[in-house]
Amino acid sequence: MKKSIIACALVFFASQSFQAQSKKLNVENKKEMKMKESLYHFKVEDIEGNEFDFSTLKGKKVMIVNTASKCGLTPQYKELQALYEKYKDSDFVIVGFPANNFGAQEPGTESEIATFCERNYGVSFPMMSKISVKGDDMHVIYQYLTQKSKNGVEDSEVKWNFQKYLINENGILEKVIAPTTLPTDASIVNWIEGK
Repeated sequence: MKKSIIACALVFFASQSFQAQSKKLNVENKKEMKMKESLYHFKVEDIEGNEFDFSTLKGKKVMIVNTASKCGLTPQYKELQALYEKYKDSDFVIVGFPANNFGAQEPGTESEIATFCERNYGVSFPMMSKISVKGDDMHVIYQYLTQKSKNGVEDSEVKWNFQKYLINENGILEKVIAPTTLPTDASIVNWIEGK
């Protein structure tokens, strides 16, 4: 009789301990999930002044890139457009953010930028209004992209024009790609194709 009481007590305490551990893990998982925002929380203004809601991109892979019209890397617009055309029907989209943070290489107005992109590179992927991608006036979307406390993945710094941020189908940051890496680089294409 004593043995069965002791056995029951041990099972009870083990069960209580397991439940406490389980609750602790659930709380920690919820905290981690809260820290990790998704891209879908953000709304921005596009280059024509309309609201652009990132939640409309659910289920798509997204490349966010800060652009400039007077940069040595500006010809990347051509490859960005080619990449977009090739994969836009395969749940992939590119979102461009003109920024004047590096060498004042994007001095134009939204209208001038839109005309430049269309005329010179036939850009048809979504372009947003000009923002700041670093410094005290960094736009909230770039605070999300560059701060681990917000994206839950990694801290990064926008090094120059045409840095690329790859966001998965769940709106979570997956990779940061250097400005000098071409949009058609195998690392990007393989990511789009899920290889």
